[in-house]
Amino acid sequence: TYDKDSETVYSQPTEGDFRAFDSRCPHQGCAVSDFKDGQMSCPCHGSTFDLATGDVTAGPASSGLTPREVTVDGTDLVLG
Repeated sequence: TYDKDSETVYSQPTEGDFRAFDSRCPHQGCAVSDFKDGQMSCPCHGSTFDLATGDVTAGPASSGLTPREVTVDGTDLVLG
């Protein structure tokens, strides 16, 4: 999912394992917005990123999404 306020994307690659990444594509800063088949994609130029690691899987981006620390507090995800 995408949180516009914090510019963060969240994923849950496996049950109970939550990940967070800066939503801005390292190519030109567009927000990653499409999530399917284990991938996140940038609508501006088509770069794709792995949901579990944030690693770039197809360019033009040459690097992955920046990881952000996230913890679980009850039913809430909290950026650390």
